[in-house]
Amino acid sequence: MPDTSKDLIDIKSMTLPELTGFVTELGEKPFRGRQLYEWLHVRLASSFGEMTNLSKDLRSKLSQEALLVSARPAEILTSQIDGTQKYLFSLPDGNVIESVLMRYHHGNSVCISSQVGCAMGCRFCASTIGGKVRSLRASEMLEQIYRIQALSGERVSNVVVMGTGEPLDNYDNLIRFIRLLTDENGLHISQRSVTVSTCGLIDKITLLAQEKLQITLALSLHAVTQEKREKLMPIAKRYPMDRLLEACREYFQVTGRRVTLEYSLVKGENDSPEDAAMLGQIASGMHCHVNLIPVNPVKERSFRRPDHSHVEAFRNRVALSGVSVTVRREMGADISGACGQLRRGYLDEKKKTIDNAGSGSVTAGGAGSKEIDA
Repeated sequence: MPDTSKDLIDIKSMTLPELTGFVTELGEKPFRGRQLYEWLHVRLASSFGEMTNLSKDLRSKLSQEALLVSARPAEILTSQIDGTQKYLFSLPDGNVIESVLMRYHHGNSVCISSQVGCAMGCRFCASTIGGKVRSLRASEMLEQIYRIQALSGERVSNVVVMGTGEPLDNYDNLIRFIRLLTDENGLHISQRSVTVSTCGLIDKITLLAQEKLQITLALSLHAVTQEKREKLMPIAKRYPMDRLLEACREYFQVTGRRVTLEYSLVKGENDSPEDAAMLGQIASGMHCHVNLIPVNPVKERSFRRPDHSHVEAFRNRVALSGVSVTVRREMGADISGACGQLRRGYLDEKKKTIDNAGSGSVTAGGAGSKEIDA
């Protein structure tokens, strides 16, 4: 599907001063910029028609000059186990992206995607199948949160940029997204309630530290040696593990924010007692928290998760080093839990429908809201 929006101004990605300058150029008073900003980032408007305190003339100008990015829910899955909701959003250019709403006692968390597809190639992840299509605009990252809040009617208090894509591979849009998300004139989510995950792009980690943000950086470590890491994560060949860990130590020194070490447990690959001991040793030399993630099986991959008792034994062995270590709570296990699975299934079904239509067959199906029984 061709993108007809390239010549329009992406107003949802604009800061308040930028937006004020834009409406002034349209011949409007500066205060209209603040009104427009409120419609975009507080009232979460999805159309210019909703902006009733703006004149019809201004709304007409905006419809001609501005792009109002919106994400349409193509599919919503609701877990019957814990109420977790997985959203597949359709973008104006025809691409689809995943987001997840997780409800905890301390508030609602949303996990968002930063790219359409992923170029990192992690062997156990569904997101990277098919590679990266493109990076998301700041507005498209925001829109995942805004639509989920509008659709659920519930306040989002925590945001995790840990869905499809490598956030630091989309650095400029990521930083703009964080500043807009945490702006006191908008949704105003605390920076301390934002987590950004990375496969370990050392140069971008160093750059991120200089932003002096109070977000949490989560490093997808997944192995305790360079050799094992390269086997699971091909991108690791570009980033030596010793330098990567040093960059994380420097991140803490500059920001005062401890790093989270994400470690996906893959049966027979990185879950031995020796791996646990070495992980504890690595973490004990850093100001960090270790988050163990039993890997979600993906049909296109052969990797499997260890059983519960093995995971607990691994956690206990890591903890012997005196580090903070937890096992990530499994959420939405009955709704395509692995990152990228819902998008992958949707694209496969779409391709199947097109292929069948081309051969003269008819396939029933369609997108919509579903509830999945456990």
